[in-house]
Amino acid sequence: MIQRSTLRAQIADALRDEVLAGRLPAGRGFTVKEIAEQYGVSATPVREALVDLSAQGLLDVEQHRGFRVHVFTPADYRAMVQARALVTEGVFRRSAGPAPPTPGDERLASVRRRAEAAERAALTGDLDVLIGYDLRFWRELGDLMGNPYITEFLDRLRVQCWVFAVPHLRERPGLRELLWTGYRELADAVGRGDDAAAGRLVAACDECALALAERLG
Repeated sequence: MIQRSTLRAQIADALRDEVLAGRLPAGRGFTVKEIAEQYGVSATPVREALVDLSAQGLLDVEQHRGFRVHVFTPADYRAMVQARALVTEGVFRRSAGPAPPTPGDERLASVRRRAEAAERAALTGDLDVLIGYDLRFWRELGDLMGNPYITEFLDRLRVQCWVFAVPHLRERPGLRELLWTGYRELADAVGRGDDAAAGRLVAACDECALALAERLG
């Protein structure tokens, strides 16, 4: 049973996690009633949560039938990676961004903790752990760089990329060798204000993602 406080957000978060983990697979359809019964809540917050997830591009609305998990294609995935690469390119141009964080900045310390956890998970191929820490790492890194609108946009793209990639990574474990592992290097580059190095590391991350797209056709 989900607690009633911030019910809409809790349901949206829970369902997003189900989609990210592949437990609600691409193309799976369901109704508001089905989800409301699953979580033991009324239909209203469920409908609101599903509308929120639809606005994030994770669900499709089916008129008079309910909702369906959106199906992303390899072409969609490739385009999303290219879009986030174009946006991120400008983030590390110091003339357009904030001053580098100070060494004692607690936000930087948190980014480094996320980086260490994400890197460990990537090296061991632990997708369930990696997804959560990867998303937190990039969100916190975006916040550190100072533009909440860019952070929100990139977070949405990264979630969508994971939704596409996870089923393939689970079905073909050999693909996990393509997982990017440069989290700590990137956190360190940002911490010392080395935008050139940070830019190269982000480009390498996107190259890994595009390599996966090529392997999937």
